[in-house]
Amino acid sequence: MGTNDFEVPRLGENPLPEEHAEYVIRRLEKFIRDGRTLGEGMSFRKWQLMAKTEIALAIAEAQNTHKYDKINSRRALFISATALTTIGFWGTAISMERVAYLPGGIVCLVAGLTMLFIASGGRYRRYKNRKDGVKRAHRLIKIKSLNKRVKALERDLEDEEKRLGKSIKKLKKSHGTSLYERFMTG
Repeated sequence: MGTNDFEVPRLGENPLPEEHAEYVIRRLEKFIRDGRTLGEGMSFRKWQLMAKTEIALAIAEAQNTHKYDKINSRRALFISATALTTIGFWGTAISMERVAYLPGGIVCLVAGLTMLFIASGGRYRRYKNRKDGVKRAHRLIKIKSLNKRVKALERDLEDEEKRLGKSIKKLKKSHGTSLYERFMTG
């Protein structure tokens, strides 16, 4: 399993602050894993720049989400008020017998269904946000598990590298350079 297999979860709609923080930490960890070379880690300056960019992106995303929610709330309020006004107007027109029952009833029905649709849309969005939150939590648990496995594999590879290095040195000392060269060339 290579270092490029480490993935960061995507944030869904309306993540909790803790989920945002976990997301930023995972992104920074990915930067560190992808940016280091075999013999050395990532430079602190480079890490700082990446961290600053990632945190700024997370804050901007949170602000955009808040703005989007505010716009949706206003839109729902406006449509609901319009539907109620329409029902009131046409209901009054029907009761004063200025409009036939069928056309007035159809207009009131459409306005009522529109209001019902808007109200259920908010409930659906809350349900979806909750469901997305559960999915994110499961993904984070899987990522933590995967992280532990990757770190264990890295330790195992380092141990094996040391062990093989010692074996090669022993071979080189006991059988001379020619045997070592035959072993390395196949």
